[in-house]
Amino acid sequence: MRPIGAVEHEAFVRARRAVSFLQTPAWGRVKTEWRSESLGWFDGPRLVGAGLVLHRPVPRLDRFTLAYLAEGPVIDWSGEIGPWLDPAAAYLKEHGAFAIRLGPPVVTDTWSAAQVKEGIADPDVRRLTDLPAQWGDPVGARVSSSLQDAGWLPQNPQDGFGAGHPQFKYEVPLAGRTEAEVLGGMNQQWRRNIKKAAKEGVEVTVAAGGPQDLKAFHDLYVHTAERDRFTPRPLRYFETMFAALGTEGPERITLYLAHHRGDLVATTVLIRVGAHAVYAYGASATEKREVRGSNACQWAMIRDARAAGCDVYDLRGITPTLDADDPHVGLVRFKAGTGGRAVRYVGEWDLPLRPLVYRAFDLYMKRHKTVRRRAR
Repeated sequence: MRPIGAVEHEAFVRARRAVSFLQTPAWGRVKTEWRSESLGWFDGPRLVGAGLVLHRPVPRLDRFTLAYLAEGPVIDWSGEIGPWLDPAAAYLKEHGAFAIRLGPPVVTDTWSAAQVKEGIADPDVRRLTDLPAQWGDPVGARVSSSLQDAGWLPQNPQDGFGAGHPQFKYEVPLAGRTEAEVLGGMNQQWRRNIKKAAKEGVEVTVAAGGPQDLKAFHDLYVHTAERDRFTPRPLRYFETMFAALGTEGPERITLYLAHHRGDLVATTVLIRVGAHAVYAYGASATEKREVRGSNACQWAMIRDARAAGCDVYDLRGITPTLDADDPHVGLVRFKAGTGGRAVRYVGEWDLPLRPLVYRAFDLYMKRHKTVRRRAR
């Protein structure tokens, strides 16, 4: 195992069927507040695995870092994982990491849209995990068991959202399905909203992603943040994201704008790496919500992803709640309307390399989280 250059890393990613955009070398240039490096696993001269590592310094102990591989690394998870992870631990500890955090891109369970709908309607069902999975992946179960046996610590919060990336997602399978089949798999409300947007004359265009387009997106995004009470990212973040990901190809990141009679009513960002398309960001106007611009944007992205040969359209994170009284269930219900499936991944795991420093970092993070809750 050794560091590799961005060109070699990107070539490896392009040779794979699908990779998380969080494991592309360009993503390291987006996360400017962390130091990034690309690492490669070699079998002789042949590169057989790669990972983007983001190094997060410890407050007041800058010489130690948390080595974070979000939704990675890109290795063969189907066999023994020790030969992959042991050299990574040795290398990263030698270079100042006090712990490794990774999120294997490996599924453990899936639930159909019908199961999600029935679970929300059943007062005795509170969480996805209260339902029998439609399908369970033995690889995911084996990876979880192997990590635990090797001393890795699970970092998956009860509600599904933590400091890192979500364990539960919602995905729409596209492989082998026609456009009509994908549309037919949606519930009646989604199909009605897509039809209404077309009838109302909503026009969805793919923007060039220039300064004017990003400013229009960001203005609507800030408006959405104020309405829905979340903290928006600055415009500079999106300018950096489009510039960095765009260097890996014009298909990597795309901005969609939905207009109704000249007014911007919705906008979304699609990121694609190989056969994996991701709904990354979205925003909508409070006025004219009845013309269903958000549904029109989603449908445009799904159609384009399918036409590009993608296997899956990834709507990103959900919480595992099916409790009708939980405020997060609305997001679950909205995404389940696309058809598709709820998916549980192995989740994120930590391996402490310097236990004393790791405990200090863990205590700091818990205190920081408590302060943020009090602030809200």
